[in-house]
Amino acid sequence: MVEQFADFKEHKNIDKATMIGVLEDSFRKVLANMFGTDENLDVILNPDKGDVQIFQNLEVVPDGEVENPYLQISLSDARADNDPDAEIGEEHSKEIIFADFGRRAILNLRQTLQSKILELQKEAVYAKFKDLEGELVSGEVYQTWSKETLLLDDEKNELLLPKSEAIPGDFFRKGETVRAVIANVDNKNNNPKITVSRTNVNFLRRLFELEVPEIHDGLISIRAVARIPGERAKVAVESYDDRIDPVGACVGVKGSRIHGIVRELRNENIDVINYTSNPSLFIQRALSPAKVSSIRLDEEEKKAEVFLRPEEVSLAIGRNGSNIKLASMLTGYTIDVYRDAETPYDEDIYLDEFKDEIDEWVIDALKNMGCVTAKSVLNTPRQDLIDKADLEEGTVDNVLAILKAEFEE
Repeated sequence: MVEQFADFKEHKNIDKATMIGVLEDSFRKVLANMFGTDENLDVILNPDKGDVQIFQNLEVVPDGEVENPYLQISLSDARADNDPDAEIGEEHSKEIIFADFGRRAILNLRQTLQSKILELQKEAVYAKFKDLEGELVSGEVYQTWSKETLLLDDEKNELLLPKSEAIPGDFFRKGETVRAVIANVDNKNNNPKITVSRTNVNFLRRLFELEVPEIHDGLISIRAVARIPGERAKVAVESYDDRIDPVGACVGVKGSRIHGIVRELRNENIDVINYTSNPSLFIQRALSPAKVSSIRLDEEEKKAEVFLRPEEVSLAIGRNGSNIKLASMLTGYTIDVYRDAETPYDEDIYLDEFKDEIDEWVIDALKNMGCVTAKSVLNTPRQDLIDKADLEEGTVDNVLAILKAEFEE
């Protein structure tokens, strides 16, 4: 065991001092099972010589009055055991030769020791990976099930990639190397469970750090990230050097740097924009490629009313609402999109004002296609309302009639 102390430190992350303590505890546990207690035992380990000495401290009692041989020793036995000056009431230290207890005791010691080493290994694994939460890790696919994939890192530690943390379209073969970030590490019942993720925003951050030297060197900072995994992402970057174009550096010549990230993310489209502390300008950039006409901000409520020309609305919202959703996630603002109308804004009416006459789900469907006010609906072709809001003709006609009646009044 002593010869292997260095090996324990290198391969099992258990240092020499801890290992000595484990050995002592193991001896004590086995002896306590044999003697009923270890309180009167001294276990002395000498790692330099590779030996162990065990002494049992016993109370000296008159001959014939020994009630518990594990706690007491007769006067004559104490004097016969290298202590000729022993006196009644004193303490006598009797050396115990562990090997004399036979094979069973040694097997018990070995089992106890293995159990404690395994516990220490698990604690070391937990401590190591807990400090690495949010960091990039690679693992080889060992086995794939319906709900998760088991990866093994270089040290054969188990990493679990749940299906919910995999990018849509991920398909892994046994033996394939997979990259992910450590999302969560727990140690329930001293059984470390390391969960990794490919959908976490930190995964995208770490890939940029890997591909863009300026980010790794601290010349460019990633200020915000928003993702719809496997579909689209937005990244806001800022340079601390005026000579460096942060967006250009992240994209690379002809997209050379970002292409590798896109491939890793299963062709996830990535928009890289310049960060600014001006919330109005930041929201405008976040809604790219749509061109914003004007913005009204409520900084306390973190809400933004964005006005665009009718032909820009669909660009601002994006496919399945992805662009406006990512812009909201990136900026931290709730963004409502409005069409620029020929009539003054203050003469218009929000659709929410018609909840008593129009079902809420119908209003939500109209808002999802960019129609937030009554006049924005009236200015939209009837067929577009049917197709883009996915509403029945009768429902659309009913909505139009209610809104027209409001203005006619």
